[in-house]
Amino acid sequence: MVDWTHIPGLAPYPETLAAMEAHVAAMNEGRAGEAIWLLEHPPLYTAGTSARPADLVQPDRFPVYPVGRGGQYTYHGPGQRVIYCMLDVKARGGDVRCFVRELERWVVDTLAEFNVTGEIRPGRVGVWVTRPDRRGPDRTRPNRTDPDGQPAEDKIAALGIKLRRWVSFHGISINVEPDLSHFDGIVPCGIRDHGVTSLVDLGLPVTMADLDAALIATFPRRFQGVCAA
Repeated sequence: MVDWTHIPGLAPYPETLAAMEAHVAAMNEGRAGEAIWLLEHPPLYTAGTSARPADLVQPDRFPVYPVGRGGQYTYHGPGQRVIYCMLDVKARGGDVRCFVRELERWVVDTLAEFNVTGEIRPGRVGVWVTRPDRRGPDRTRPNRTDPDGQPAEDKIAALGIKLRRWVSFHGISINVEPDLSHFDGIVPCGIRDHGVTSLVDLGLPVTMADLDAALIATFPRRFQGVCAA
């Protein structure tokens, strides 16, 4: 059984990270079970293990926290659902790539509950949506053009995990209604040719409670058994 916990308010990042590390240690020692935490953070940037200094465009805008998860720079802030996943990957098959793929598919399943078609792209971790309304120069990011004149693709969910003795931590962030201008302080996940969107930016009046209900409802489709190719 996975224990779901909703953390109210804006969870301070260092304290939350310390609590997550403590829970992972307890899991590895057999003192705690699998857990998923649903929360929001105050505005901040995190730097994953592959973060490039040049991608931190505005280093003084928000606090920057180096973290041990995979990936590059990401933004967290109000209006974004952060989902910390402390799960036993070995018990779920021990295939890390499969586990990451199922996390992405879980997000796709969740977005489908709101009639949003989330897509996974080879070489780009996370979940994307196509924006046929934003062909050519993007109206919210005037300096961005779309490769080959194709419809824009905007990122709606980011993913970055770390494993400790087969227990995962860190996880997923899904944009519900964050201030999208806050992403301008970084090159999100090192990708310069695409933008960022949210459920509300797509014209959907989705609340955090709506998203949480969809996450809980769709989770068993991907994580009820052993991860399979």
